[in-house]
Amino acid sequence: MITIRPASERGKANFGWLDSKHSFSFGNYYDPNHMGFGSLRVINEDKVTPGKGFGTHPHRDMEIISYVLEGSLEHKDSIGNGSVIRPGDVQRMSAGTGILHSEFNASKTDPVHFLQIWILPDTQGLKPSYEQKNFSVSEKQAKLRLVGSREGRDNSVKIHQNLDLYVTSLQNGEEVNHTIDNGRLIWVQVAKGAVLLNGQNLYAGDGAAISQETEVTLTSTADNAEVLLFDMVN
Repeated sequence: MITIRPASERGKANFGWLDSKHSFSFGNYYDPNHMGFGSLRVINEDKVTPGKGFGTHPHRDMEIISYVLEGSLEHKDSIGNGSVIRPGDVQRMSAGTGILHSEFNASKTDPVHFLQIWILPDTQGLKPSYEQKNFSVSEKQAKLRLVGSREGRDNSVKIHQNLDLYVTSLQNGEEVNHTIDNGRLIWVQVAKGAVLLNGQNLYAGDGAAISQETEVTLTSTADNAEVLLFDMVN
């Protein structure tokens, strides 16, 4: 079964400096039919104007992934990390027992466009931790590159949950396939471009919840498509 979450039906928040689209309930947007999927709790598509951002704020007991599509995002936290996240980078922050952090557009002239993803951990009360890795375009081109996993397999970032996160970049006509193990759930999020998902059209910002299927086939219908695929325990 494939249930499409159209980009146009997502929750919205616009504060001038921030334009945010919410795939699941978040902040002032509440929809009891879209509270998350499996261990996925938040997928926000955020655009932040130059020099602006999220001031220092707390998190706890959450795995937070930042994935930049355009521009650069500056991160600072209370456990001593400071970095700039750019396209190709995957940042994982485990909030655990509690962490403070801030995120700002690192540029004074260009906007930043990124996905903020929250995943419920399988263990509460973890020690807060941070990890950031870069994955080149060639690693993702016309293939599903594992960028996050429970064990940190294949040099992916470590996620404290039974979840594998893949990313692929596709040119028009290119195709990737993913076999689904029995009982697993899949969420597909189109970050850029357009694809066919098992024959159904998806466009930038669209998501799809997949269950009781045996395979996912993604075929690009546009150049420079970029897709995230979450494979998680039911």
